[in-house]
Amino acid sequence: MRVLMAPDGFGTHLTPAEAAAALRAGWSDGAPHDAVDVCPLADGGPGFVATLHATLGGDLVPVTVGSPVGEPAPAAMLRVGTTVHLESAHAVGLGLVPVGRRDPTRTTSRGAGELVAAALPGARRVVIGLGGSATNDAGAGLLLALAQALLPPGTVDEDVAARLGGGGGALGGLHADDLRWLPALRTALAGVDLLAAVDVDVPLLGLTGASAGFSEQKGATAEQAQDLERALGSFAHAATTALGAVRTGPGADLLGASDVRPARPAALPGAGAAGGLGFALALLGARLLPGARLVADAVDLPARIAAHDLVVTGEGRTDWQSLHGKVVAEVAARALPLAVPTVVVSGEVLVGRRELSAAGVTAAYPVAEGPDAVRVALADPAGTLRARTARVARTWSPARGA
Repeated sequence: MRVLMAPDGFGTHLTPAEAAAALRAGWSDGAPHDAVDVCPLADGGPGFVATLHATLGGDLVPVTVGSPVGEPAPAAMLRVGTTVHLESAHAVGLGLVPVGRRDPTRTTSRGAGELVAAALPGARRVVIGLGGSATNDAGAGLLLALAQALLPPGTVDEDVAARLGGGGGALGGLHADDLRWLPALRTALAGVDLLAAVDVDVPLLGLTGASAGFSEQKGATAEQAQDLERALGSFAHAATTALGAVRTGPGADLLGASDVRPARPAALPGAGAAGGLGFALALLGARLLPGARLVADAVDLPARIAAHDLVVTGEGRTDWQSLHGKVVAEVAARALPLAVPTVVVSGEVLVGRRELSAAGVTAAYPVAEGPDAVRVALADPAGTLRARTARVARTWSPARGA
């Protein structure tokens, strides 16, 4: 049997390439007679730049930016001709913040703005992968960094700058007049085609938005998540009002083709990605595209799947988010019309069979079930993933022991 390993990364524990290698090793352990290939994927979160570099080539350019807590963070830009690919997780990734300092009411996306600013010279298109963030500030820090890089000194008032760079908890009470420079910032970026490759298709606000859906996994309490929802809602209203009805160039977002900025950018699918970075980039004229789809197209995933009898994918945790633009759902969607079964092997599987089946997943297997098993798995993520995959291979391979 010909088997393709096409996983995302497993949180901060395994990169997509490392996960694919562990899956291949495990399958070979359990079914050594099968032919196994790898095709690491990403959804805009960690591994986005490395995965595209392996496929597209180009030059990796090192740059240092600020982390979510203001410390220096090494990042890389992938230049392919006049297109630059960025990974916001290099600047705002959860792994950049020690567990004891994770507080999305205070972490800032300013470093992501510094990363975009560094990519602009000579670029006609900038593709920013969004996902895996430690921030929840609706991209306010990104907007501040870009304004300070591209607009005249003093454009942003000092007290406003302090609040924009102070994390999501500092955004409540800002008014449209505080953000009156947003149209000028959008104009300054008009000559660059901005694409935001989002890891989830959720809006900025609401039950599945940045605060309610994701802030607790970044360190927020339930009460802080509610406070963040209110603060981001206030900021979104102020920013949208300040920007006004701005015309944009031809393009398409997740809602379809449009020549006019949507009246409610906070409601766009993907606006809530990376703690709301999708919203900030939409304000600046970026098109929001599914990152998993973009990477799948870049690696020609359908052709890769069609050459195999089975595709195995996975991620750190398969849950409701997985069905909103993540790699698992994208792989299943690409495999289904080709009649190739999709098997998921993830660290945890927290979504039901019915939902997975509706998404095109044939079967799903967790590496760990229960808190104790999760702790064991995290102590040796590659080893436990390999061992679980070997057992899955013995279930699926038609010529066991041959």
